[in-house]
Amino acid sequence: MTDLAQLESQILADVAAAGDEAALEAVRVAALGKKGSISALLATLGKMSPDERKTQGAAINLAKDKVTQALSARRDILKSAALDARLASETIDVTLPLREAPAEAGRIHPLSQVFEEVNTIFADMGFAIAEGPDIETDDYNFTKLNFPEGHPAREMHDTFFFNLGEDGSRMLLRTHTSPVQVRTMLTQKPPIRVVCPGRTYRIDSDATHTPQFHQVEGLVIDKGSHLGHLKWILHEFCKAFFEVDHINMRFRPSFFPFTEPSLEVDIQCRRDKGEIRFGEGEDWLEILGCGMVHPNVLRACGIDPDVYQGFAWGMGIDRIAMLKYGIADLRQLFENDVRWLSHYGFKPLDIPTLAGGLST
Repeated sequence: MTDLAQLESQILADVAAAGDEAALEAVRVAALGKKGSISALLATLGKMSPDERKTQGAAINLAKDKVTQALSARRDILKSAALDARLASETIDVTLPLREAPAEAGRIHPLSQVFEEVNTIFADMGFAIAEGPDIETDDYNFTKLNFPEGHPAREMHDTFFFNLGEDGSRMLLRTHTSPVQVRTMLTQKPPIRVVCPGRTYRIDSDATHTPQFHQVEGLVIDKGSHLGHLKWILHEFCKAFFEVDHINMRFRPSFFPFTEPSLEVDIQCRRDKGEIRFGEGEDWLEILGCGMVHPNVLRACGIDPDVYQGFAWGMGIDRIAMLKYGIADLRQLFENDVRWLSHYGFKPLDIPTLAGGLST
């Protein structure tokens, strides 16, 4: 009995000293496992006489019950302590505001938004979207567009040219998206109705010009195309893009190598306190260039100018984005400033639609 009392006392001391649940489990196995010390004592009862079994059995089972209760109590204490430690290390301040979801925090760049707005408007008019490579041939970028030899645009100070090829030709970074019109006319038969948005490159850099910028051009080739159609398309586009019910436009004679006649387009606006509002006022702002496709361009692209005629226009996407959303400096569009993007950017799920509003 003295040995049993010492064993019980030692086991209870081990239980009290267990610092975590793993240590407590080791004490339990050592005492109550198949080969545990108390289990071993219980196994000797079969060899005892009935009187000894009665006395010893009661004492051993009482010791087992005490150890079991001590284990259970210690386990509860350790679980509670572990939970307190976890809560202390994973504290959440419920007074802090919720973090924005990625779809709310992220922003679409104004240029990407305006690309979608422009494409949405022209797609509603029945235009297809045409694309082409940024690296073009001199032939597609200049020659087939009726640029004469010696034209300033062909000079090194205006255009990014690559080194001469083995055959004497030289590639370049396209200066406009007009080569996409050339590629379309060479691969498709009229009638043709396409818009050509994309990146363009010129050696120019200041507050209103960057070496790389964006353009969208449009092309219509058909047997009965005329300036009246062109004016209607541009008028409807400007109304939809600037989201006004009406806007006055004026067309001024101009010159471009690839159109004849050529026109500059101004739109009605009002300048007030550093803002420009469209569809009202008595001021005018130049917005784009356009004209009837030059017969030489049609011939160069395999289209008979005696059967077909067409019109084309082009405008800077960066420019109309700045005008619509009040961006003062073109260079800000390329600075990758997250604060600027948070101010001028658009939520990813605010997809422009003509029914719901382009910029709502």
